Amino acid sequence: MSEDPPSSNSHRSWFGRLTHALSGEVSSREELIDELRLAQANGLLSNHTLTMIEGAIKVTDLTVGDIMVPRSEMVSIAADASLSSVLEIVIESGHSRFPVHGTDRDEIVGILLAKDMLRCFAENGGDDIRTLLRPVALIPEAKRLNILLKEFRLAHHHMAVVVDEYGGVAGLVTIEDVLEQIVGDIDDEHDEEETPNLILPQLDGRFLVNALTPIESFNDRFESRFSVEDYDTIGAMITAEFGHLPQPGEEIQLDGFLFRVSKGDSRRLQQLVVRIQEA
Repeated sequence: MSEDPPSSNSHRSWFGRLTHALSGEVSSREELIDELRLAQANGLLSNHTLTMIEGAIKVTDLTVGDIMVPRSEMVSIAADASLSSVLEIVIESGHSRFPVHGTDRDEIVGILLAKDMLRCFAENGGDDIRTLLRPVALIPEAKRLNILLKEFRLAHHHMAVVVDEYGGVAGLVTIEDVLEQIVGDIDDEHDEEETPNLILPQLDGRFLVNALTPIESFNDRFESRFSVEDYDTIGAMITAEFGHLPQPGEEIQLDGFLFRVSKGDSRRLQQLVVRIQEA
């Protein structure tokens, strides 16, 4: 892999095309994304930055229904529940906000914040959670995520209950759910930490390699000598070698290895099939 930086002429050429794209003359959103991907391949944008920009652009195409937590997976609380029983739910779920419903689960009467409940416990404030409820935002499944994010910011809401066309509860969505479409998964202390198998040997001698595999780990596994200075992961290195975001089925040969893209989407390379080539 060449370590020579792109020439100043190629930089000017790319900046000229990007300026043209941002001048209002761009023919499509896809054309703009292609220019940004070229910038990443030329080292002008990091892979993480490119992912966030693409997420911010494409979030306008998504609706609440695309990302909401469905009703069957919601953790909600009955309005007549005692504080002691609510505390058990809070501890078990690890959530900080809960929709509260009346006798009918489609009757959402407010949002309970765990911190409000804990303050009530500390101050011996009674056993009626109705006095602790915050207003609830009810939104349709068809609402665009960019509009919802703006509403969350203006109203200082962090959660909304999603209703279907008949007014019944369809699910819920949080500001974290929306932001994850832009910046990727946001783990907190309650999320279970998983250690994925990044390199999986196959019976035919090939290997399935997660694109997030650190280059150092790949080198240790295969005794290869790929540079760890320019890129952190195998996926970033391969994308740069292609010069564009490769699609499933595309192949490239590097230093005795054949890399074939086996999984990816419009935003990132996800998995590779790797075969060691005989000398």
